[in-house]
Amino acid sequence: MAQLIVRNLEEKLVKRLRERAARSGRSAEEEHREILRGVLLPTRTKSFKDALLEMPDAGDDALFERPRDLGRKVSL
Repeated sequence: MAQLIVRNLEEKLVKRLRERAARSGRSAEEEHREILRGVLLPTRTKSFKDALLEMPDAGDDALFERPRDLGRKVSL
């Protein structure tokens, strides 16, 4: 595997990389690799299942219930 050395980075950028890595539970080096992969490698299309799993929980199904429509009286 190749190695990449990046010099003359701003401290603020390095700090943000380390913070992002800590949130992801990875080393700064692994986070750097993930960022490069995400930007430079072709993206795979998500499956429908993956898209659904990424959706936030919207609450209980009862919140989306509609009142039962009993219709209206019609005179003929």
